[in-house]
Parts: sequence; structure tokens; C-alpha cells
Amino acid sequence: MRLNLIDLFCAVSTALDSVEIELLGMDTGHGRRVASLSLLMGKGAGFADEELSDFVGCCILHDNALTEFIHEELERSEEFAEVVRNFVKTDAHAEPGEFMTINSRHSVIGETNIRFIPFKTDVSGIVLYHHENADGTGNMGKTSAETPLKSQILRLADEVDMTSRLTKITEDDFQKIRARVQSLSGKLFSKEAAELFSEYVTFEKIREIQQTSAKRFLRENLPEIPHDYTETEIRGIAELFAQIVDYKSEFTERHSMGVARIAERMARRFNFDDEKRLRFYFAGAFHDIGKLTVPNTILEKNGRLTGEEFEQMKQHVVATREILSEIKDIPDIIEWASNHHEKLNGTGYPQGLDESRLGFEERLMACVDIYQALIEPRPYKEGMPRSRALSIMHEMADKGDLDKFIVSEFEKEFLAVS
Repeated sequence: MRLNLIDLFCAVSTALDSVEIELLGMDTGHGRRVASLSLLMGKGAGFADEELSDFVGCCILHDNALTEFIHEELERSEEFAEVVRNFVKTDAHAEPGEFMTINSRHSVIGETNIRFIPFKTDVSGIVLYHHENADGTGNMGKTSAETPLKSQILRLADEVDMTSRLTKITEDDFQKIRARVQSLSGKLFSKEAAELFSEYVTFEKIREIQQTSAKRFLRENLPEIPHDYTETEIRGIAELFAQIVDYKSEFTERHSMGVARIAERMARRFNFDDEKRLRFYFAGAFHDIGKLTVPNTILEKNGRLTGEEFEQMKQHVVATREILSEIKDIPDIIEWASNHHEKLNGTGYPQGLDESRLGFEERLMACVDIYQALIEPRPYKEGMPRSRALSIMHEMADKGDLDKFIVSEFEKEFLAVS
């Protein structure tokens, strides 16, 4: 399957922005701004095109584990979660101790997560050590001599964006940032990273990022290197990002991968060829990525949603389409993933498409999503037996919501096994 990973990373970072804003009050676009600064320094360091592309990908996703980490701590202690929120809103790198433990944990989880991504060059240590200080006073006590240059660059870029509002700084502000970077050279920042910042990050480049957006800046300044990825590699990518989506809320935990697996199973039943089967699996894994933009107060409401809340919930499929539309070469996946709440009788959402405008694959994805939602346990309900779930789907088909033929094939597939 052909894919440009930078397209994918930029799309996912758009969704992650919503989580960071909701949970932590961070400015939108942090990952892309950090990546833009790192791109300038990486070019100055002479990184080759493929190496530079992989490095920027790591920078975009350097906080990929933050949602997972916050989710775990929310379960443990609301008091601790408040500590995390306050930590991110202040100078995240000022003092050692508990804050450093937080940084260390999300760095370790983040490093583990990116191993799912089939980078073409060595990216080990970039995310893991991005909170290390040059003088060894960081999370793990590693000095700049013990960490990769790429991680040192990311460390500097992350600190600059966390402590400065790059989207609004003036030239005077920028000169103060430059002076601070130099004053901390050999302490927080490695001397080599500080020199790269001073030489290659100019106010003119900052202005370009401000005027065009970091996303556009990355697309215009990075070499486009699409690759054909193997089935195993695509599965790893899908699993990672499905996990990020599902960690948004305990109410959706494991839902995306459940949909992906059932989508693949039904694709086999309907004799999709290998390429199409893999793309359908990918669509299943990403079908709810728009839920990253929905507040947890709605996702986790243990009761009936109000009309206004339901309207907000419905926007997750609009967001899914917008997010996936940033990725080239997947128009079919976009349609399959974005139309899973449409109904044959035109009463679905968000577009109210009817059977004349819904292809077989979109009808199938709607059935997959409903079946998985019915059989999976949620904090407020037990998972249904297969027979009961299929009975409900037959009722929906009789009302014109679902495709009768597809529902009957579900019954043959899932009631034929124990």
C-alpha cells in the first residue's frame, strides 16, 4: 500500500491538537511547530532527504504518548491528572523531581509507540531522550555525549515552543529567545544544537511559519517521499494510531481495532483482493479518528445525550473526513471511514446520504461499526451476545437503516462459530 508518512503524521497531529487543547490547555500546532524548527536545524546539520523526513516525522509525533499517559493517570487519580495539566501549562523543564518523572514516562511510552512505524532510517533514541539536558540533569541523567544529535535538536525545539508563543513573537522576542538558547548552551541544550539554532533558525523563517502555518511550511520544505509499505508495516501503522484514538476515552477503548479486525474478516468473506482488504482494514482502524476532537464529557457521558451534545458527537465523522483528507492517495479509504454513520434510508449523518449514494463498502463499514459497538463491553454495559447483536441489526435492516444482504452475511459469518 502506497503512503506518504508525513501526510499521515500531519493529519494525526491535527487530531492530537484537540486532545492537548482539551486536556492540557496547550496551543494548537505544537508538534508541527517543533517539527518546523527541527527541520531547519536538521537541514543545517546536513541530514539526507530520507533521514530528514524520518526525523521530522518523529518530531511531529514526539508527544504521541501524552494521551495514553494522561488516560492512565486519570484512571489512577484526578489529583495527579491536575498536576500534569499544571505542569504542561508552566515551564515544563524548570525543576527535577515529579515533573521530570512525568516527562520520562511519556518519553519512554512514545519511543515504544513509534517502533510501530516503518521508518527507513535509524530513529532510535530521538523521542526517548528528548527531555535530556546537555549537562546530565534531565530525566534519565544522560549528557549530550550520550544522546543522538537529533534528540538534542528536538529537545531544543520543544523547549523553545513550550516557553514561547512562536505564532505571535516579534523580532525583539526572537532575539531574546536566541540569547536564552546561547545562555543555556552546554546546560539544557547541547552546544551543537544551540549552534544549529543560532545559524539556521532566523526570524525570517519564523515569520514564514507564522504567515503560512507550520503544516504548510513542512509540506513546502520537506522532500516528498511516498513509499510502498508491506502489509505488516501497514498493520503496525494502523494499530498505533487506532490505539491513540481509543485511549482518548475508556468508553471507546479497543473499539477501533475491533472494527479493523471485523472489517478485514468481512472483506475476506466478500472476496476483496489483498490490496483492497488491507485498505478496508486501514479504514476500520481510522474510522473514528475524528473522536479525538470530541470532548470527553460527551464521549464518557453515562446517559442519554442532549440534542446539542448529540450534534457535537455527530461532528466526529466530519472531523474524520477532514483529517484523512490531508493524506494523498486514499480517496476510497476516506469514503469508507467517513460514511459509517450514514443509513440507506437517508436518516444517518452527517450528510444524510441514501442508498443511491452509498456504495457496498460504505454499507459494509456501517454494519461493521454497529456490530462491534454492540458486542463490545463498555463501562456502562456488558457486551451483547452475537445472537442478540445480529437480531438488532436485522431490526435495523427492516427499518431501512442497514443493508439486508450484508446483515444476513454477518449472521452466516458469526453465528457459524461458537
